[in-house]
Amino acid sequence: MPNSLPNIQNLQNIQNIQNIQNIIDIPVRFAIAAISFTICLGVVSNDRAIAQKPLTSNPERSEECEILVVGGGLAGTATAYEALLAGRTVCVTEITDWIGGQITSQGTSALDEAKKQRNLWFFPQGYTEFRKRIEQNYGKLNAGDCWVSVSCFIPNTAQQILMGMLQEAAQKGNGKLKWFPNTVVKKLEMSADGKEIDGAIAIQHRPAPNTPPLNSEPLSQIIEDAYRYENSPRLQKQVIRFIPLTKPQSPPLNRPTNWFVIDSTETGEIIALADVPYRLGIDPRSPLNPSSPVTENDAYCTQGFTYTFAMEQTPEAQPQEKPSFYDRYAPYYGSDPKPNLANFDSIFTYRRIWNAETDNPKKNAFGVSSMKAGDISMQNWVWGNDYRPGTDKDNLIYSREQLQQSGQLAPNGWMGGLRKETLQSGEEIALGFYYWLVAGTTDSQQKNAWKKPFPNHRLLTGLDSPMGTLHGLSKYPYIRESRRIIGRPSYGYPDGFSMSEIDVSQVDFRDEIYRQQLSQEDYRNLWKALSGLEATSVIKNNTEPDRITRRTRSTIYPDAIGIAQYYLDFHPCLSEYPVEKAGNTERSGVRNGHGAAFPGQIPLRSLIPQKIDNLIVSGKNIAYSYIVAAGYRVHSYEWSVGAAAGTTASFALSEGILPYQIIEDLPRVNPKLAKLQQILTQNNNPIAFPDTSIFNLNWNDWKIW
Repeated sequence: MPNSLPNIQNLQNIQNIQNIQNIIDIPVRFAIAAISFTICLGVVSNDRAIAQKPLTSNPERSEECEILVVGGGLAGTATAYEALLAGRTVCVTEITDWIGGQITSQGTSALDEAKKQRNLWFFPQGYTEFRKRIEQNYGKLNAGDCWVSVSCFIPNTAQQILMGMLQEAAQKGNGKLKWFPNTVVKKLEMSADGKEIDGAIAIQHRPAPNTPPLNSEPLSQIIEDAYRYENSPRLQKQVIRFIPLTKPQSPPLNRPTNWFVIDSTETGEIIALADVPYRLGIDPRSPLNPSSPVTENDAYCTQGFTYTFAMEQTPEAQPQEKPSFYDRYAPYYGSDPKPNLANFDSIFTYRRIWNAETDNPKKNAFGVSSMKAGDISMQNWVWGNDYRPGTDKDNLIYSREQLQQSGQLAPNGWMGGLRKETLQSGEEIALGFYYWLVAGTTDSQQKNAWKKPFPNHRLLTGLDSPMGTLHGLSKYPYIRESRRIIGRPSYGYPDGFSMSEIDVSQVDFRDEIYRQQLSQEDYRNLWKALSGLEATSVIKNNTEPDRITRRTRSTIYPDAIGIAQYYLDFHPCLSEYPVEKAGNTERSGVRNGHGAAFPGQIPLRSLIPQKIDNLIVSGKNIAYSYIVAAGYRVHSYEWSVGAAAGTTASFALSEGILPYQIIEDLPRVNPKLAKLQQILTQNNNPIAFPDTSIFNLNWNDWKIW
């Protein structure tokens, strides 16, 4: 265990990086022949020329694509998967070198799913295929015998499976995949009227000569370098211009655009860089988002982010070296306020991603086998490696005002839009949490300390480790909340479309807190919006809220193009700066909306930003409130929205239209919209849960767990 985060000075002295022995020999094999698949690594033979390259935005090469997917996370993977099946030329950029985001480079390889949705296998086609391949690879769906999910697995296995799926999709659909790992978008080239992205300038990096491989140091130490044009002692760069395919592969030839850019980044980089209207942080309280604790937007309080890591139990005690920064974060660490989670076995098996013995008869309180030597656990714990800043001094994702002040919205000024110091704090708190697990004796969440040292463990580090990094942390932090676009004005949404809390939540809005926090008028409007089939009568007769029967379903959208259901689950920012301050507490009221959600839909309007016609968003960047985002951030949702984005982009190219034109006639359904929805359904990408209807109010059996 290192005393501090590795830095480039000491890494450059490493002559031979010894990767740890492969922990698990579970190769993923795919027999793929004649695949139309291109790996673009940006390798240039003349190293001397690169080393002397000055600061410049002049591209050294151009790449053509019909769909440019910025961000290779789970939503970006799903976008590419569907677009390749549709025969498109797809470019995918990703800041790390792994495809898959949440389940790979971010390390959260424990699938969050709703129980009935899982029992029915009611998922998008690509997500279902991935689950099948996980089961085929391990011989079982839950390789870790974890208790948080029915499927926990090794992250680097997942990325091999996903890459194989993209290769096969390209072959099956006669598409072409251009994969650009270690690549960030620096600048957008806009049309004269500002309505279209004509090109995107990106920077791809690789290690400079005689330096360690990438993934040797944590993200905070290279992120600023990655967004600079010039070479550095650590990184060599290549500047790439992405442009539309000049010779479209299919008619119509007079289409309004020859490509689409899809923002699938984890923090909404492209919507920030393009400066389209968006929100960040906590939305103001209103009849549509009644659980919000604030009356004005708070851009600095977002859900916590997490650097995950993997640890293995060993037969014998291991040397555990205390990090130099441990004492700074020690007051934060704890098990959980719930007594049944105040034990090491519960924490370890919670997200165990490898179970060394499948026939161990000894079970713990959660019905899974107790921990034992050889088991591997992935850690993603609220009072552990979650980092939850909430002020303008330490927020991770810069607000628009902060971006302006720092010059990141100026030409060539974009640097990723994240606070490097907060990334580093997140890395430190994660490594400190490992030390707390194996050597700590305190507990911030339990009055009666149960904690004792558990030294029979080791942090799994090395380029062949589950996280694929020399330092052992995930390549990128798990981001729970991003910038969220404000959609275009539409019928019933004069200020721009956005999904709201009452569209999906099962929270009891008769609780006294809502009478207290809302004005009398707003409380009436809340219940009018919840009235369902009674709406006309309620509005006409000005019915008292106490006499209104609440609908027991989510909002049904005529432009639905995907599905989602999960608990509205919060990891709130903390009240004071810094996060690790002794006695710090969660921001009051953020968990007001915490609770179950009805099976919901993803409307096409939520993917279409204002101002720019050939930009589509997916992932966590769509138009919804922070409360909806708390449930619409899990794995199957990301795949569903990504599949919708990829299908929509391909459909718009084929039809020679722009996405906003598909929904501009709402509430009347455009024939093009009906055709798009039919394609999604035929491709086994559901747009509604079974029996969805305004007349069906029986959703009580659709439980989250």
